[in-house]
Amino acid sequence: MYHLFKGLHAYLTRKDEYSVVIIGLDNAGKTTMLEKIKTMYNPTPGMPPEKIGPTVGQNIGKISLPSTTLHFFDLGGQRDIRSIWPKYYDECHAVVFVLDACDQARLSETWEVFDEVVNSPRLLNLPLLLLANKQDIPGSLSVAEVRESFDAWNRSRSTRAAEGHDEERGLNQDNGGANGNGGNGKGKGKARAEGENIQESRAGKDGDHSPEEAGWDDGGARDERLASLDVMGASALEGTGVREAVNWLYIRVQNARKIDDRY
Repeated sequence: MYHLFKGLHAYLTRKDEYSVVIIGLDNAGKTTMLEKIKTMYNPTPGMPPEKIGPTVGQNIGKISLPSTTLHFFDLGGQRDIRSIWPKYYDECHAVVFVLDACDQARLSETWEVFDEVVNSPRLLNLPLLLLANKQDIPGSLSVAEVRESFDAWNRSRSTRAAEGHDEERGLNQDNGGANGNGGNGKGKGKARAEGENIQESRAGKDGDHSPEEAGWDDGGARDERLASLDVMGASALEGTGVREAVNWLYIRVQNARKIDDRY
């Protein structure tokens, strides 16, 4: 009888468990954010900010919420460490991308890395939160300014891509015309070489992605995701916006689970 009641109690008090990956450039405040979450939700406080150093590999944390346990994986953001991020994608249920809202000099790099995250097919149906950290520092970008910065970067990227496509098409046409009209070999060779250089450059960029992502057609899913992207502001030092971010995760992972259960 004891085992029966023990099993019933375990069944009634069990909690769903979800894994959340925290990523972003180095010095964005990811570990400070995780330690603040642990301090706010756990009896044992997290590591104080003055003792936090650069993350090499990962930091982990866990908090308990009503009917849910969230496991956090804070991953290093240095350029040579970012390659480990995709190894966590298949097992996670949500992604938090933390950016330094004060470091405008690295915004372009931030958006390039964020764009790779958005384009990952393994994260297509997962909740994705863009968290603008360091809102406590004067001069930091607001949530609206962060969103506008990414939209401007995205428009610029689309323009550059269209111009590159037109340039390649023009080179191909010139090359074809030279072949058809018997143009001198030096001109043909130059046009052909320039066209090949562009193609090789693009091939190199494609090679930066995993095989499953290269040439992947998302069917418009990326645009849909960006249109509904949630951006929140927070201060990992002061704790402002942290509970709102955790509440966002709590709701989103459960909603995503319900959608998955339908299928």
